[in-house]
Order: sequence, then structure tokens, then C-alpha cells
Amino acid sequence: MVVQSISAVRSGIDDASRLAARGVTVGYGARTVIDELDVVIPPGVITTVIGPNGCGKSTLLRTLSRLLKPTSGTVVLDGEDIVTLRTRDVAKKLGLLPQAPVAPDGLTVSDLVARGRHPHQSWLRQWSSDDAAVVERALAMTGVSDLADRPVDSLSGGQRQRVWISMTLAQGTDLLLLDEPTTYLDLAHAIDVLDLVDDLHESGCTVVMVLHDLNLATRYSDNLVVMREGTVLAQGHPRDVITADLLHEAFGLRAKVIDDPVGDRPLIVPIGRAHVELDRVVTQL
Repeated sequence: MVVQSISAVRSGIDDASRLAARGVTVGYGARTVIDELDVVIPPGVITTVIGPNGCGKSTLLRTLSRLLKPTSGTVVLDGEDIVTLRTRDVAKKLGLLPQAPVAPDGLTVSDLVARGRHPHQSWLRQWSSDDAAVVERALAMTGVSDLADRPVDSLSGGQRQRVWISMTLAQGTDLLLLDEPTTYLDLAHAIDVLDLVDDLHESGCTVVMVLHDLNLATRYSDNLVVMREGTVLAQGHPRDVITADLLHEAFGLRAKVIDDPVGDRPLIVPIGRAHVELDRVVTQL
């Protein structure tokens, strides 16, 4: 597998993708954040977007979910221009978990997860036993069935993230966009949430997420999108994308890339000034 080039995206390789951006430019007011960006989200894998702060990662996710409208270019969802789809139809196709979502005070877990069924409700179709079954299944898939009657604000950070993911699953979509799902979590809870994401991927979900921890991104991803200053620098499998040169170009980071001793992905070892055997590092580089 090779790093996906921009020319490959434009030649039509995104025809088989669930989600793709073609020449997308997005900004806030007069400030352009994403500039003529092309990216492909392949089906059935975990895609993780990485890049330095302010490079446009969250803006990309919001654009792919139609929360932001491009000033130029097109976002394609299942072969259709996403701006031509009704909001309700988009919500049936993809679920978005934003950064640090907040539930109303006192809302229970089951009530929050049930909100994921709103796109399926109308004055012609009210709440049914089928909706209740979907909510129960979503709670079970994320391992929070025993928390159903608890207030969301009484849960730990890791539990809350599982509950929010459960709500997106209740939408009935197999395409999930997760913006920094491990934010504010300690390492143990972050691993717990990412293991859940991997379980969802194994069950058939296509997942797109933004992560800051580069080693967790390489460990849990089949496809990396590396961004810098609003553009895609590289896209492909972590083994093909992550190199010392790319890390320096994207992040300004000096690092050594080695084999992960407990996995089949690269492991990034940052090189700072403290406790570094400089002579040995220079020789190995």
C-alpha cells in the first residue's frame, strides 16, 4: 500500500468511498482554514486525522458532516453531493460526536441515547418498540446497559464517552465521525474508548476520528490523514505514512520511528532535550 496522492483522489478513486472531499475550501469569515483539500474516507476502516494544532482537523470533520458549508468544492456522501441531501437524511447516514459534548443537567443515559432516534421520528412516525430495541442494542454494544438509569453528569469521563458514542450508534448509521473522543481522558480510559472504537470497526462501522496522540493514532488506524496548514500532506496506512521526515515536515518534530514492540504499526519516539543520549541518537539517525 502506498500513500494516497492528491492526483489519485481526483482521478476518481473516491468513487468507492463512503465519504470524500473534492477541492474543498472552508473558512470562518475572511479567514481560510482549509484550502482546496482532497481527502478520501475508505469504507470499513478506521481513518484518523492528525496534524498540529490549528491545521484544520476539526474544521474538516465539521465540513464532512455538513455542519460547515464549503465556499468551494464538494463533499460527497455515498456518491451524492452532501449539500443536496436533507438534514434528516444526512443524520441517518452519519453520526458526529463533537469535542467535549455536554448533556443537559439530570438527563439519564437512556434518555440521551434515545435522542439518537430523532432523525427517524416525524409526526407520522412516533416512538415505537423498534426504536426502543435500537437504543437497547446501542447501549449493549458500548457496554453501558447497566448505566441506563444513571444521570449522564454522574459518570466518569470514559463512561460518558461510551454513552455519547452509544447515542451516535442509535442513529442507525454505520459511519461515525468522532472529534477527539479521548479528550480529557487519562491513558487507561483513552485505551478503553479506542478499544470500543475498534470493536465498532470490527462490527462493520466506518470510523473517522481526530486524535492528538500520534502513537494511539497509528495503533488504532488503518488509514491516516496527515494535515498541515489546511491541506492534506499525506494519506495512507500508518506503516507507509509515518516517517521521521514526515513528522518533521508536519509537526516540526524530531523523532525516531521504530517498530512497535507489541503491535504491527510504527512507534514514534520524540527527541527532545531532556534525558536523551544525543551521541547515540545522532548515530542511529
